[in-house]
Amino acid sequence: MSVQERRQRERAERERLIVATARELAEEQGWDAVTTRRLAERIEYSQPVLYSHFRGKREIIGAVALEGAAELAAELRAASAGAAEGVRGRVAAVARAYLDFAERNPAVYDAMFQLDGGLVFAAEETPEALKDGFAALLETLRDVTGEGVEAGLLTEVFWASLHGLATLSRAGRLPVGDAERRVWLLVSRLAVV
Repeated sequence: MSVQERRQRERAERERLIVATARELAEEQGWDAVTTRRLAERIEYSQPVLYSHFRGKREIIGAVALEGAAELAAELRAASAGAAEGVRGRVAAVARAYLDFAERNPAVYDAMFQLDGGLVFAAEETPEALKDGFAALLETLRDVTGEGVEAGLLTEVFWASLHGLATLSRAGRLPVGDAERRVWLLVSRLAVV
């Protein structure tokens, strides 16, 4: 291994450590607790080392969001592939997986959809990880679009509905205990057969 390859590997490892530490700190104490000073203390590197990887908190949030999008896409695909109840069952499994991900990873979910991570959505320059997260939803919903319904548009409405359920549930705005009924209502009312 060349010196340059070793340095690149070490740099990538430091970046992974910074992102993992930021994510851990955000999940424990919220994003307000994530500062370059605190990250530097936790990972035992100087602040200039952090700034050599990320220009600031915004870029760190973006890196966490991209990591989370990749994880969410994998979980959605696994849920779809593992569902044994036909098309409706696959769509419901994907909805549950989405909501479970949001509940298990609130800080990551915030990085993905609530905070400014400097990422562009719904555009040509959208990062591949974000496009793949949307594609994971689209792959399941493409099979259930009715005549005259664009699969991408249905996916946007489905995603918006899931996001609303995740956000309102987390904020305590919806009664606890009806999550499964909400999923089935959403699936059935989107004309999913």
